[in-house]
Amino acid sequence: MSESALIVGAGAGLSASLARLFAAEGMTVAVASRNADKLVPLAGEIGGHAFACDVADAASVDRLFEQATEAIGAPDVVVFNPSARARGPIAELDRDAVRNALLISCYGGFLVGQAAAKLMLERGSGSIQFTGASASVKGYAQSAPFAMGKFGLRGLAQSMARELAPKNIHVAHFVIDGGIGRENDPRAAARGEDGMLDPDAIAQTYLQIHRQHRSAWTWEVELRPWVENF
Repeated sequence: MSESALIVGAGAGLSASLARLFAAEGMTVAVASRNADKLVPLAGEIGGHAFACDVADAASVDRLFEQATEAIGAPDVVVFNPSARARGPIAELDRDAVRNALLISCYGGFLVGQAAAKLMLERGSGSIQFTGASASVKGYAQSAPFAMGKFGLRGLAQSMARELAPKNIHVAHFVIDGGIGRENDPRAAARGEDGMLDPDAIAQTYLQIHRQHRSAWTWEVELRPWVENF
């Protein structure tokens, strides 16, 4: 029986690489973002489905899972990619912007993770994957909201992994420690060969984690370019 995947927070980088790889592996794929129209070409390319979702809104997340389940069945793997930033000195940060960043990066992860867990607990299997960042483990100056959201998302993933692994649900968190390369990105040339993370290579690791035998599950993996300081 073929598998299905739901990728939330989809865009042109890592999410697109995941969607293409999962589809190439024979999965039926659904992608979601606040603007579903921008995902239509990708969905058409992979023979998948595109849905709109605001991850900070519980009703929108519930609607997404209803639509996705109707289209592809209860997903075997759910990937959460969204995040939001609010940069600036701590004394000058806009409170509403900070609240929005936390709602998207962390609370959205809870809403998506909870919805995925409900379906997977009923079936008795599945993978839930959360995309983190350097800020998941290291708070940078003038970037407190991003660190707050990513630290919270990591805590959510760790707690869910400990609760759900004994129930045959594999929860994993990915620390993406470095910039993800994009076509015509001037930063890539400045950093030299393989100086930025290749989204296709990252996607391979997500797939490998999903495919792991449950006798040797990984709850967290760090990925960084070979030239990255850490």
